[in-house]
Amino acid sequence: MRLDDYIESLEPDEEAERRRLAKEKSYAITDHLEEFERNFERALSGDSLVGSTAPSIFVGRSNYPDIPIGVLSPVGDEGAAEEYVTDGDWYRQGYGIDDVLQRRTGLLNSNKRANVDSPSIASRLAPTVHDSWDGFVGVQREVAIADRPVDLEIGLDDKPDLGLEPGTDVATPRGPRANARNAELRENPHVPRPVKKTLEDDDWQAQGAMTYLYRRGFDVYEINSILSAGALGERDQRRLVPTRWSITAVDDTVGQFLRGRIWNEPSIDEVQVRVNEYMGNRYWIVLAPGTWEFELVEMKAPGSIWNPNPDDGVWLQSASEGYEGRTSYVEETAGAYYAARLGVLEYLESIGRQAKCLVLREVSDHYWAPVGVWQVRESVRNAFDGVPGEASELSLEGREGLAGKYGEAETFHDAVAGLAPQLPISAARLRRKSELAAGLQSNLSAFSSTDG
Repeated sequence: MRLDDYIESLEPDEEAERRRLAKEKSYAITDHLEEFERNFERALSGDSLVGSTAPSIFVGRSNYPDIPIGVLSPVGDEGAAEEYVTDGDWYRQGYGIDDVLQRRTGLLNSNKRANVDSPSIASRLAPTVHDSWDGFVGVQREVAIADRPVDLEIGLDDKPDLGLEPGTDVATPRGPRANARNAELRENPHVPRPVKKTLEDDDWQAQGAMTYLYRRGFDVYEINSILSAGALGERDQRRLVPTRWSITAVDDTVGQFLRGRIWNEPSIDEVQVRVNEYMGNRYWIVLAPGTWEFELVEMKAPGSIWNPNPDDGVWLQSASEGYEGRTSYVEETAGAYYAARLGVLEYLESIGRQAKCLVLREVSDHYWAPVGVWQVRESVRNAFDGVPGEASELSLEGREGLAGKYGEAETFHDAVAGLAPQLPISAARLRRKSELAAGLQSNLSAFSSTDG
C-alpha cells in the first residue's frame, strides 16, 4: 500500500474519539475503592484473608536494600485471579485506562519489608534469598514461579491503605496496600519444568537463564516476575529485584538476545511504515533497509501526565543505538525504549531480517493515567501483528481491513517527510532531536516548516 494511501486511511474518527472520551470521563476511581473496601470486609476472617488467590507479586525499591515485598491478590474476585495479571492479554482484550485502574484497585498488595539479599532485615545471618523457601519471602517466590494463581492464607497487621499509587511509565499502578504478618500456602504450586531447571542450576547467570526461558516460550511478563523474586542467576548472586528494575532488565536482556539473532541476517528490501494507537498513545514505526539501528523519539503533549503544564510546548526526548547496541542505560526514554525495541526486534527476528528503525511515540493528553510500560511493548508488537486494541479506545474504528498492512515509501527520507504532517512537531524540530532523521540526506525544503 502506498504511504499516502495508508496515512489517509488512518485519519482520526472524530465520533469514535468523542465516545472514547465520554467513557473515560465517566470513570470514578472512588467507586472502585469503595467496592474493594466492602469486598475486603466480607473476605476477612479475624485478621486473616482466608481463601486468597495470588496471581502475581510486587517488589518495591523504597529504602533499598531493605525494601517492601508483596503478594498481589484480588479481593472478592478470586475465581478470576488470572485476569488481574498484567500481560499482553490486556491489550488483546482492548483494556482501556479505566479497565486497568479497576484491576489495580481490586488487587490487595499484602506486603512486608525484606533485605534484597536476606529474607530477614533483623539478622544478616539469616538464610540468603537463594536458600529461603519458608516465610513470606518463600511464599512470594512460590507465587512468582508458579504458572497459575496460588491459593494462600494471609495474616494482616492492619486494614488496607486505600490510596491508589499511580505507578510510573514503567510499572503499572498499584492499588490498596496492607502490612502482612505472614502468609501460608494452601496448595502446592505447579512450577513448569524449564523454571525448575533454572532454579536447580546454581552456576547459570541470570542473562542466560532469562534467554533460556524466553526461548522456551515464556513471555517477558513471566520472566520478570521470576527474576524479581530472586529466583534467577548464579547462587551467590541471587537477590530480590525491584519490579521496576526487573521489567527493564528483562526487556533489555531479551532484546540483546534477539539482536544477536539478526546480526548476520540480510536487510529488509523496502521502506515500511506502520502505525498503532492505544490509550492516548500513537506510535509510528519506520523500517528501512540497512544494518540494525534503532531510535525512539517521544513527543509528550502539554497537559499530558508527563508534561502537565498546558502552557509548555511538546516535550521531546530520544535515545538511540547503532549496530553494536548500547553500553549505557537509557536515561531519557527509560523503560519505554527497551519495551519498544523488544517489539521491533521480535518482528525482525520472526522474518529473519534486520533493518534500521525509527519509532515515534506521541503521548497525548488523553493518556490521563500511567498504566505501565506494557502498553508501549504491546502497542509496538501489535503494530506488526495487525491486532488493534478495542475500537472505542482507538481512533481506528472501522479500519479492520488494515490489519497486517503497512505503508511503503521509496526512501527513509520520503517516509519521514510523509509522516511529518501527522506529528505534533515540525519536521525541523524532529530532525534536530532525532539522530536518524538528522542523518538523512534530505533537501532543505523538506524541513523548512517552523517549529511546532
